[in-house]
Amino acid sequence: QVQLAESGGGLAQAGGSLSLSCAASGLFESIGAMGWYRQVPGKQRELVATTTRGFSTRYGDSVKGRFTISRDNVKNTVYLQMNSLKPEDTAVYYCNAEGLPCFDPGNCDYWGQGTQVTVSS
Repeated sequence: QVQLAESGGGLAQAGGSLSLSCAASGLFESIGAMGWYRQVPGKQRELVATTTRGFSTRYGDSVKGRFTISRDNVKNTVYLQMNSLKPEDTAVYYCNAEGLPCFDPGNCDYWGQGTQVTVSS
């Protein structure tokens, strides 16, 4: 149904910036909600930011004021601009997207393979 291709991960210094992107491809009419989640070994995957098709956004408390999520509904792409990076932001970042139409609610979410973000102090 939906394949997600992430790019933009890498190394950054504390206080620096990185930009992630995730493009959806496959057989679907449109993409609904999209978002970014991150995970550190030994911890639960946590919300970074999500955005609806209508461009409403929500952020995890730890990134509010520093990260910005955006999307392009023509390109079926979601972006994450990360500023004022901290070592605590180091994690694998995963792209998430809802493929539409969805005839089986709860079984329409797709995940990217993840991209490593490392922030040095």
